Amino acid sequence: MCVTNKMFVDTHAHLQWASFANDIRNVLERAKEKRVTQIINIGFDVAGSLKGIALAENYRGLYATVGIHPHSANELNERTLDKLKELAKNPKVVAIGEIGLDYYRNLSPRAVQKQAFETQLTLAQELGLPVVIHDREAHGDILQTLLRFKGKIRGIMHCFSGSREMAEQCIDLGFLISFAGTVTYPKALELHKIAKWIDLKNMLLETDCPWLAPQAKRGKRNEPSFLPMIAHEIANLKRISVNDLAEITTSNAEEILKLTATPCID
Repeated sequence: MCVTNKMFVDTHAHLQWASFANDIRNVLERAKEKRVTQIINIGFDVAGSLKGIALAENYRGLYATVGIHPHSANELNERTLDKLKELAKNPKVVAIGEIGLDYYRNLSPRAVQKQAFETQLTLAQELGLPVVIHDREAHGDILQTLLRFKGKIRGIMHCFSGSREMAEQCIDLGFLISFAGTVTYPKALELHKIAKWIDLKNMLLETDCPWLAPQAKRGKRNEPSFLPMIAHEIANLKRISVNDLAEITTSNAEEILKLTATPCID
């Protein structure tokens, strides 16, 4: 396991998920021990966004986003949109998300997903907030939609799964590329190539916990304390120090999300 004295930001976590209900304090203490000192708790519907904000208000170093995941796109209406606007006023809310398209599970009709995606991108533009993008097997439509907002919004491509060409286009649109535990999987060869190629200034780290645990923890509940395993893999691929990776990706996260609290979890 790598050793580092630099701090990490987990830019995508779901600590409001039920599997963390009984040991959240221990989870956060383990994160702090591994120098993961800032965590972004990502909303996926109104209830999840509310829970994420509550956690962020209770723990220094935690932040939240608000948004409707494509799985729940049919829940977005005038009432829920107004609620998101209200929640976004909270000083601990740093982005709109996660929003986007999911053509793998198709739990909401694609047309409904597209409408919810565009509506929430417009909301982010109005509020001057970055966005967190969920893209699963919908690369073409994601890019086509984001192109219409070029120069109007910035954001994060969460758990990136596209090609190098797509990464280049996303970066050109003002997005950072976020790597999750999938980059540690031996068969993720294309993702390894992208991680080696991408400039550090365009990179972020995330766990997407409780899912996508790194290879060494496959089959277990993922958590923020596992983030250094992801960093270690990327540092090896890029042949740089983990400290350098931690320093630059933390700076990237603080800049795009405008993180303002003292970076410490307690």
